[in-house]
Amino acid sequence: MNKLVKSEKNGSLANKGMVGTFPTWSSWIDEMFSNDLPSVFKSNFNTGLSLPKVNISETDDYFSVHLAAPGMKKEDFKVEIDNQVLSISSEMKNETSNEEDTFTRKEFEYASFNRSFTLPESVDAEHIKASYEDGILKLTLPKKEEAKKKPARTIKIS
Repeated sequence: MNKLVKSEKNGSLANKGMVGTFPTWSSWIDEMFSNDLPSVFKSNFNTGLSLPKVNISETDDYFSVHLAAPGMKKEDFKVEIDNQVLSISSEMKNETSNEEDTFTRKEFEYASFNRSFTLPESVDAEHIKASYEDGILKLTLPKKEEAKKKPARTIKIS
């Protein structure tokens, strides 16, 4: 026989140590000492686990790739094309240390990502352009002339 879990009126499951939707003071203190940081202070990007979000659009003449990576510099990116595969990657390390202090805890900052996309044959890989502005890496992938949409034309019948 299956056991059903009681849920609140709004349908959410109640967690142990929770009052309503907020953690109790004791569960928050327990979490603070049992984990590295309380969950409210964690950021997936700093752990190197998240991937920047990408928007890809297409016009008659080109594809446009926008990758959201705020707080980075254009020097942090590596953009490569190999065998019709576009790869965008980054690796950031930041180690701070003070030789005079003795540490109970010492933290390193490291983040990396790699996004790869197979390009259609219609992309002119020799003329791809990239820029980085306001936290967005923008790539313009022009289409080959033969792949661009041609306007309709009338054929004269002889």
